[in-house]
Amino acid sequence: MIDRPKYRVLVVDDEANQRTALASMVQGWGYETATAADGEQALEILREFDAWAVVTDLMMPRMDGSELLRRLKAQGNPPPAIVLTAFGNLETAIALVHDLGAFWFLEKPLQPDALRLLLERAVAQRRLADYSETLERQLSEKGVLGELVGGSGPMQEIFSLIRQVAPTSATVLITGESGTGKELAARAVHALSPRRGGPFVAINCAALPETLIESELFGHEKGAFTGAIERRRGCFELADGGTLLLDEIGDMPLSTQSKLLRVLEERRVRRLGSPRESEVDVRLLAASNRNLQDEVRHGRFREDLFFRLNVFQITMPPLRQRPQDIPLLCQSMIGDMNRRHQCAVSGVDPEALEKLVAHAWPGNVRELRNVLERAVILSGTGQVRLYHLSGLAGSPPPQASPSAPRNPAELALPIGTTVAEAERALIEITLQHTANNRTRAAAILGISQKTLFNKLREYGSQESGE
Repeated sequence: MIDRPKYRVLVVDDEANQRTALASMVQGWGYETATAADGEQALEILREFDAWAVVTDLMMPRMDGSELLRRLKAQGNPPPAIVLTAFGNLETAIALVHDLGAFWFLEKPLQPDALRLLLERAVAQRRLADYSETLERQLSEKGVLGELVGGSGPMQEIFSLIRQVAPTSATVLITGESGTGKELAARAVHALSPRRGGPFVAINCAALPETLIESELFGHEKGAFTGAIERRRGCFELADGGTLLLDEIGDMPLSTQSKLLRVLEERRVRRLGSPRESEVDVRLLAASNRNLQDEVRHGRFREDLFFRLNVFQITMPPLRQRPQDIPLLCQSMIGDMNRRHQCAVSGVDPEALEKLVAHAWPGNVRELRNVLERAVILSGTGQVRLYHLSGLAGSPPPQASPSAPRNPAELALPIGTTVAEAERALIEITLQHTANNRTRAAAILGISQKTLFNKLREYGSQESGE
């Protein structure tokens, strides 16, 4: 029997005797129960009764089990539902699991042990989902939500908006300057949504020529156009059951916009060269660094599509409006860069951090990542210092900074050194600086690992007299 707290289960069945008997059995396993005679009554009860699981019959008057699950899914974050089905409805029940997210199904006559096991698993899933939500909330309060980082007021507002809209099925328009993290916000919406188990597909509308964007979105049949040598599914089909992000949608051609609008309204897609349409279940997110209202006024973006996309808008703040987030961003990025580049950088020293915080960051978080990545590679160990930030736009070279400490890895060569000798000396001192880490050395030198390997092999041959 389940100990405290008592988890709540809603039993839905139009047969009064079966409903009462089923609720009594579930109560005997330690659950608190409520009952409903059909889907409509179930929805009313669920407004007050926070069910951890729903056990529902499939065939009922007024609103059957299928419509009940459909309504719960549309509301967002539904409790796990176990569907009871009579013989002959097995195919329908499987479809409910696939299409409407039912937890599982059981055939009648009911096997009590099977229902008890499914209820325990359903409650465990709900408990895990609640724990994950609590953990996400705690992390966001510390300045982390998914891959987004920021403890400032503007970012906490963004986190709040994401948490509000994620459980719904609403279309979201994410705007902001380039490099502000629009795709990361879209991924956070997906990760906190009921579709988190489905695919997340992102397509950059600005990166595709007009002749290919429809094929990428809607797919094509073999022979639909020159070069279509095989059938291909488009992004809508690939994202079925999940989330599709149309990034830089302001760059989408007007002719494609009208076709996109039709897909959004009818939830059906037709591959290029196909006479048939197929249903798609996709939540759409769109992102743009342009002002789409201005694009509408200038006739470059359809007004009806803008209204269809702009159900819920999230505007990502530029980094210059939240400089207090830069230390936290640096801490998060350095951990990732250490793993990728096999470095052991512990952080950013105060003088360098002051320089990073004071910078205007026209390229936003993306620019910060690029500058910091180069600095981490140059530093290798210890802290990122001011002279490692030579990649920062507008920064003076290391020699022009009187406060910068002398670089211990500085190379001095006498007059008369040949280019080949200077190259070898530079490679050797860089390898010493990186503790013979060839991956990092190649990155610092700006050459491929293959080129570095060939150079070292050449030096080895020279020393052996080959």
